Amino acid sequence: MATQERELLESRELAGLTAEQLLRFYRTMLTSRRIDDREIGLKRQNRTFFQISGAGHEAIGVAVAEHCRPGHDWFFLYYRDRAMALSLGQTPLDHFLQAVGAAADGASGGRQMPSHWGNPKLNIPTSSSPTGTQFLQAVGAAEASLKIARVQGLADRIARFEEDEVVIVTSGDGATSEGEFWESMNAACTLGLPIVYVIEDNGYAISVPVEVQTAGGSISNLVSGFPGLHIVGCDGTDLVDSYRAVGEAVGYTRRRRRPSLVHAHCTRPYSHSMSEDESDYRTEEERSAQRERDPLTRAHALLVDLGIATPEELDALAAEVEAEVVAASDVALASPQPDPSTAMLHLFSEDVDPTSASYDTEEAPHAGSDKLLTMVDLINSCLKTEMARNPRIVVFGQDVADASRQAALDEVKGKGGVFKVTYGLQRQFGSDRVYNSPITEAGIVGRAIGMAVRGLKPVVEIQFFDYIWPAMLQIRDELATYRYRSNGAFSAPVVIRVAYGGYLKGGAIYHSQTGETLFAHCPGLHVVMPATATDANGLLRTAIRCDDPVIFLEHKHLYRQVYNKGRDPGPDFMIPFGKAALRREGSDVTIVTCGALVKRSLDAARIAEEEHGISAEVLDLRTIRPLDMERIAESVKKTGKALIVHEDSLSWGLGAEISARIADELFEWLDGPVRRVASLDTWVAYAPVVEDATLPQTEDVLEALVELAEY
Repeated sequence: MATQERELLESRELAGLTAEQLLRFYRTMLTSRRIDDREIGLKRQNRTFFQISGAGHEAIGVAVAEHCRPGHDWFFLYYRDRAMALSLGQTPLDHFLQAVGAAADGASGGRQMPSHWGNPKLNIPTSSSPTGTQFLQAVGAAEASLKIARVQGLADRIARFEEDEVVIVTSGDGATSEGEFWESMNAACTLGLPIVYVIEDNGYAISVPVEVQTAGGSISNLVSGFPGLHIVGCDGTDLVDSYRAVGEAVGYTRRRRRPSLVHAHCTRPYSHSMSEDESDYRTEEERSAQRERDPLTRAHALLVDLGIATPEELDALAAEVEAEVVAASDVALASPQPDPSTAMLHLFSEDVDPTSASYDTEEAPHAGSDKLLTMVDLINSCLKTEMARNPRIVVFGQDVADASRQAALDEVKGKGGVFKVTYGLQRQFGSDRVYNSPITEAGIVGRAIGMAVRGLKPVVEIQFFDYIWPAMLQIRDELATYRYRSNGAFSAPVVIRVAYGGYLKGGAIYHSQTGETLFAHCPGLHVVMPATATDANGLLRTAIRCDDPVIFLEHKHLYRQVYNKGRDPGPDFMIPFGKAALRREGSDVTIVTCGALVKRSLDAARIAEEEHGISAEVLDLRTIRPLDMERIAESVKKTGKALIVHEDSLSWGLGAEISARIADELFEWLDGPVRRVASLDTWVAYAPVVEDATLPQTEDVLEALVELAEY
């Protein structure tokens, strides 16, 4: 570089950037744009199947990566972060393999759309399509950083942890309208987390302009009232300004261990994706102004103005990049597609099987005392022994702690959950491992996912089943898909404990529902429904020790019943998933049931035998996903008749699926129709007489049993 050019470079305010950095930034930005352009061409030729570009976001992307350390820091990215992903260490071939859905796609093995980044070596957890879900997971990952540093013995059990690590979470401006953004921001500032929000504001959420999305048109203005949040704005199309702003934010968070936010004003020179045309809603004048702010154009001009490169040298660089991009795309196009036989792989762990014999200690001698304990007692006992065994376990949710204010613990009895299931855990294991969360069901599950990705084992509580729905997006689209969509590279083995069900007077519409089949419909989730105290203990231990997400449904009516009490079976007692329990032997009719209907089915079977001479066999499923179809088939082949009894609504419920499978697989052994007993297709009402009429009672089971036996 000539002396005059060097003096010009040094005279400019470049935030400490060197000529080498600027030229490297430009090359990455150009590579990112050329990958976009190549993908667009391939999509038009029907050689790829979807395209969404990072055009206009390249400058802020390379700036963020320059201040971070891949494999050291953690990155929860969104779909416009192509340049950032390349800067962190991904290659054009990585991106094209995903675009063509190749088996060699390192991010997802052909399971995810293009521009859904994921790389375990770089600490880029698998990204998804729902906007804003990554905020809560990033908060959970940052929360894990604090816990790993503070909980004794935990750092030794976590594969990747650095004391000065930061979590980067990125998003467009549109996703800040999602409730998850605000829940995450509240948690990040309340807890004081080492997280950097990078909001890449290109002025549009698909076709909706920012003034319609955001009150006042500025997200940084809206969040300015959050205590402890360091906010930095920048022109996200300007390399130097982006580098300056990100350096300030990341430096603050890395040093202070507190949250920061970068509000980067970007541009979007291409349409949202190839599925739409922005000229339908943006004027030519507006689009022309956007093109003038294109970060590639501005970076090119900067390099020339500073004398770092001539236009001819940059043309030669562009030709070199183009050749590399075409070569990478050609390799990807020639790469094999995934084997169709892999469609069911990675729904669950390939290494840890909770249905296996290694999880079956049910017949082992009980190691505890002979005292009979309730389901609440034995769930609590399981949590205590597992937390003592494994420091990675954290328990949180609404009201689960004994007292949020540490100073109050010496003066109060302690809460430990609405039903006292977690009573005493905070006192024994400390407030870093057992603590309350705000009333944010999505926040509870989303944060748990982020912690699980970092190697913790969250066992979280949703206070009532009826209030789980704000978390459904995190459960269904995130938790259940995490391992599958990353092709086994990432997992989130979270246990979600939920109190559910009716038969408690006064529960009404919002404290009495069941709905277990809604979760059984989600591939990648185990769904557990214990009916006895001992089973709850053993199944929860299996849930905690397995490596998959589990929905653990605890029936409120069964929490303190006398008839389902059991002895504490000791710290190693487990029951495998998918193993139904034979509660009563019989020869005339098989009753398949679960949860609170086990007792009612047993009572009906006893009356049927005493008064009608009918011998009914009663199977308690214990888990509905996986379903013990082998045990069901064995019983139905013996009795020739099947009655399915469950608490949720009759239509489209658990009974419909089991009935269909019996009809499909066991038709030749049937001596009568498959019958069902379940709730009416309505809500559970407040008035006790209406509740009783809605929910299946012993008399309903008995009537169906007698009719079926006589068929």
